[in-house]
Amino acid sequence: MSHVLPEQTTNNKRLNRFLMAHPVGRVIPGLVLTAAITVLSLWLSHFPKLSSFGLSALTLAIVSGMVVGNTFYPVARPLCADGVNLAKQKLLRLGIILYGFKLTFTQIADVGSAGIVIDLLTLSSTFLLACWLGKRLFGLDSETAILIGAGSSICGAAAVMATEPVLKADAEKVTVAVATVVIFGTAAIMIYPWLWQLNLHYQWFDINASQFGIYIGSTVHEVAQVVAAGHGVTPEAENSAVIAKMIRVMMLAPFLLLLSVWKNRRLGGTPKGQRLGSGITLPWFALWFILIAAFNSFNLLPPAWVNTLLTLDTLCLAMAMAALGLTTHISALRQAGIKPLMMAGLLFLWLIIGGAGINHLVQQLI
Repeated sequence: MSHVLPEQTTNNKRLNRFLMAHPVGRVIPGLVLTAAITVLSLWLSHFPKLSSFGLSALTLAIVSGMVVGNTFYPVARPLCADGVNLAKQKLLRLGIILYGFKLTFTQIADVGSAGIVIDLLTLSSTFLLACWLGKRLFGLDSETAILIGAGSSICGAAAVMATEPVLKADAEKVTVAVATVVIFGTAAIMIYPWLWQLNLHYQWFDINASQFGIYIGSTVHEVAQVVAAGHGVTPEAENSAVIAKMIRVMMLAPFLLLLSVWKNRRLGGTPKGQRLGSGITLPWFALWFILIAAFNSFNLLPPAWVNTLLTLDTLCLAMAMAALGLTTHISALRQAGIKPLMMAGLLFLWLIIGGAGINHLVQQLI
């Protein structure tokens, strides 16, 4: 039987009050938790049996985070939520920016016009299909269909959240759309490396790792999920996947502008005192990623510095994956409801099958 001294209890209460009262203190517990999951995942990734199944450190971080998130984390959420959200959002964006030190403009040019055309066709076809499915097949309201379509076709939860102020949608509809993105995007992390191995065996498509990376970047929902899926294939696939995804992310701003124009025309013009396109959020981290890659093309930093930055990049991304896993809850399945889930599932199948067709066709023509 353990005994807790009164002074220990008092010290613990003081520590908790300090952590919750200070902005920096509020994020420490969550960052410590995501860091612990990251260390565990990096250690597990060195086991050959796990790596043979395509379970990279980033994938293991998400899986480990999901296990903790659906068992122990609910108890610690009040103390850890701020730090976990910081890792999920800020560290992910920092990791993507630092990822630019892995790339050069030559590699970005290799993705080139084919990547832009693939992203544009995949985005537009997926979003239009979402609008049609939502209205004609499932009888969903237009806002829910648009939110799910934006999340599936552009950049996951970030696109859903960016679309919300344009539509002024209810919080419940935003939550449902985010839930569908999380569910099927997480499944993509496991499925795409498996598809790569199947294609190597059966030779369905004559496609190299770089081209498969463009396929991942143009069809997987979230930036974090793209990084994890590409990481589970090859480093070359991961690089091209991130480039293709960043091109897709930068299409968010024109998409929101067009959506704003459509909504205003539907309502009979822009409301008085409101500027066209107000409420649109620009994905600045994608632009910083391009700038870092351009800077890296000139080889101005010593190799030792670049290696240190890439190590920091791996840690940031792994902590972001752990945070994503911690906030992925099984209860999201029940919360989303059957019709939005079925719609998102059909969009997911379209992204895998139709996206493969678009990638193959464009790669053959360009």
